[in-house]
Amino acid sequence: MLIRRPQDTDRADWERLYAGYAAFYQVEQTDAMRARVWGWIHDHEHEVEAYVAQDDSGALVGFTHFRPFARPLAAAVGGFLDDLYVTPEARGSGAARALIEAVAEEGRARGWSVIRWITAEDNARARALYDKLARATAWKTYDITL
Repeated sequence: MLIRRPQDTDRADWERLYAGYAAFYQVEQTDAMRARVWGWIHDHEHEVEAYVAQDDSGALVGFTHFRPFARPLAAAVGGFLDDLYVTPEARGSGAARALIEAVAEEGRARGWSVIRWITAEDNARARALYDKLARATAWKTYDITL
């Protein structure tokens, strides 16, 4: 499994993966939304970054989006793993673990204090992996829709 930054030539495969991720979470996503995020991950001035997972045949089978975030109470910077997706066919291949570990390694190199992410409570398969790699917190998440 090769974990690398997405290249311009990956756009169609990344869009296919991102559409699959949105469908998994039952989130309506448009071509314009995907174009915006693709632009973000290729804009060195934007905070959102990405890695993709490429299998031995050269196919993209997963991705993650991540970004730094300020932690004022800790007087530190952490990394937030926003999105993580692996195709159903590649689940169990080690792609998800490798993507998370790549973000963690990036965080270590940058001096981040933590890598944090959220997932759906009923996402049992993913949580089985997450429980091996990280500590679940006691915090609840709240949203104000604007």
